[in-house]
Amino acid sequence: MTQRLALITGGEGGIGTEICRQLGAAGRKIITTCLDPEAENIEQWASNLRAEGIDADWVQCDVSDNEACVKMAEEVRSRFGEVDVLVNVAGITRDAFLHKMDASQWYSVININLNGAYNVTSQFIAGMRERGFGRVVNISSVNGQTGQFGQTNYSAAKAGLHGFTMALAKEGAPKGVTANTVSPGYIKTSMTAAIPEQVREAIVAQIPAGDMGTPEDIARAVAFLTADEAGYINGANLPVNGALFCSF
Repeated sequence: MTQRLALITGGEGGIGTEICRQLGAAGRKIITTCLDPEAENIEQWASNLRAEGIDADWVQCDVSDNEACVKMAEEVRSRFGEVDVLVNVAGITRDAFLHKMDASQWYSVININLNGAYNVTSQFIAGMRERGFGRVVNISSVNGQTGQFGQTNYSAAKAGLHGFTMALAKEGAPKGVTANTVSPGYIKTSMTAAIPEQVREAIVAQIPAGDMGTPEDIARAVAFLTADEAGYINGANLPVNGALFCSF
């Protein structure tokens, strides 16, 4: 069987790294995007995964810049081949109440978290359709489902990602291409570790599971949705939040 190529944007983060690890363990060739190779120490990141037996590499790209994504896609094709699996992980937060939020805080989050998914996916979706196979997973958030104080920008972007997913699923289904969303709740990463302890304890108290999730929890969901056998799961949102928010 031909090894499938998986591109994970922002794959060097806590959740992204575990997604890369689990997709690599499933036999995928792994490519991640990075914004600043030196600052992110991306070659060491890739070397660490290779030491675990994961076929991993990287390309530089600002996902908020469409022209950069065009060039990135050309580099990926020339160096590695065609992308069969795409996971849009790259995202940032710039939290503030709307009445105190400046335009740069709004647009930076929208441009990376939402426009970035368009900029990257649009480079590879035609090829997936032509080959009759593709798996796209967009990483949203429980806060895109519920909203959150101080996150009008982030909540809007993450909710928009699932709208993007549902429409893309309808377009891709006749051609063997799936698009699904994974919506993490609160996950144990460096970002949540930076939350003040009292605030973190208050958050955990609201989670029926009694604790935050792990990057492995998210990666397992992504691995499930990107499997070759997952072709009939399309346009779904898979919440991974410890029952913090339940809906259907």
